[in-house]
Amino acid sequence: MIIETLVPADHALPGPVLTEITALYATNHAFFELSGDFPDPHRITAGQVARALADELAHDGAEVLLARSAGRLVALAAVLAHHPDPASGDPDPWIGLLIVDAGAHRSGHGSALADHAEDRFRAAGREAVRIAVLDGNAGALAFWTARGYAFLRHAKDRELGRDCTVLRKELRHRRPPAT
Repeated sequence: MIIETLVPADHALPGPVLTEITALYATNHAFFELSGDFPDPHRITAGQVARALADELAHDGAEVLLARSAGRLVALAAVLAHHPDPASGDPDPWIGLLIVDAGAHRSGHGSALADHAEDRFRAAGREAVRIAVLDGNAGALAFWTARGYAFLRHAKDRELGRDCTVLRKELRHRRPPAT
């Protein structure tokens, strides 16, 4: 799997990349029905995705990571170097979104992209990372807790006031995979 950082040119996403990301989002109807991020989760448009990504990237220290397998976009992660509200007092970076092509769930792409994000934060000297999981997203909660994320608190998300569970993972030195 190849992971690259999305770099918008002149504050705009290249058309082919935006088309790929829109197709990736469109495979995840159930998540977007739960999140309410788009008016019709069965008809997500490129314009809606472009606005959503621009909102993600508007935060200082935000990046969007794209994961490709066999040349095809299979996953995306939005990461934040710090909480978008400086008054929060939160010292940890965040994974704001991790989305995997619905046809490729349980294939290891999400885990590989999460590992990559965690390794980047670890290399930057960060001690832990956080994520907020929307209440009702049992699959995501199971995914993150299996990865070692622990319950921190219940909260409302910043954008839409949705109920979520905030999880935190200590970023101790990661052991290399067994050979």
